Amino acid sequence: MTQDVPFLLLKVNSTLALIDVLIPTCGRKTGLAVVLASLLGQTFVDFDIVISDQTADDEVYLDSIEIRTLIAALRWRGHRVETHRHLPRRGMAEQRAFLLSRSQAHYVHYLDDDVLLEPETLARMLAVIQEEQCGFVGCAATGLDYLDDVRPHEQGIELWQGPVVPEPFDGDSIPWHRQHVNNAANPLHLEQQLVPDGQTVRYKVAWVGGANVLFDREKLLAVGGFSWWSQLPPEHAGEEVVVQFLLLNRYGGCGILPCGTYHLGLPTNVPDRRRNATELFDTLLERLDQGSTAPQPRSWQRLSPETPHV
Repeated sequence: MTQDVPFLLLKVNSTLALIDVLIPTCGRKTGLAVVLASLLGQTFVDFDIVISDQTADDEVYLDSIEIRTLIAALRWRGHRVETHRHLPRRGMAEQRAFLLSRSQAHYVHYLDDDVLLEPETLARMLAVIQEEQCGFVGCAATGLDYLDDVRPHEQGIELWQGPVVPEPFDGDSIPWHRQHVNNAANPLHLEQQLVPDGQTVRYKVAWVGGANVLFDREKLLAVGGFSWWSQLPPEHAGEEVVVQFLLLNRYGGCGILPCGTYHLGLPTNVPDRRRNATELFDTLLERLDQGSTAPQPRSWQRLSPETPHV
């Protein structure tokens, strides 16, 4: 349990932001508006934004007055905002791979279109990843509808008592039990117990749901990013889980409290979860152990050339 460390607030002699916020969106105009409003209110300001929209053509909303106003406000405050219509849909792993290909920043912040952030959330995440030099820092998206659903049996949190370090494991030794601590409103209940004075607590994770995770971009690329997306059908889940497994092995990662992240409770865009990217974990880990990662597929560049709107 430590106090937050200083962090870089402004761009210094560079046109690149320190963080690229990468937002996949599909059919959630209200959710995207909430996310963009949350970004406008962040105390940390050195970030740019890339939005990749896969909404059906007859339901598009990037040009709606609500979204255009929020994008204009963010640009007015100095943030570069790049938008794409990225179709056809080939699954969330491909969507995240595309977003990663648009980034050049030191850190990439994957932020889904169904969360609300407190103003200091991004600053807190950055402070931790800069201090720990780990692969990722995540904030679990909590469900406010579960505030009265206290689950002591799921709150066996494992705190980092020292620096965050790599945690080698394979498919037979995944620390699945850690997932329960991020369920429902558990992070909020644990926050009440563990951070009464505003400290930032780092804890061990199996993964943090992809709604709000900050990655070291070079470390993410070093484990292959989402370059394996073509090995899965379009309907799949777990793409953010397997990359976090790989990063935990090589560089370490953590969740933090306070999480400052609230799930909007919108219906999932991935109802068919019969295929999960975690089935690739052992193969990807073996490839990593052998010193190689899969080449980044470029079919989205050939099949759907796009001109970014900035």
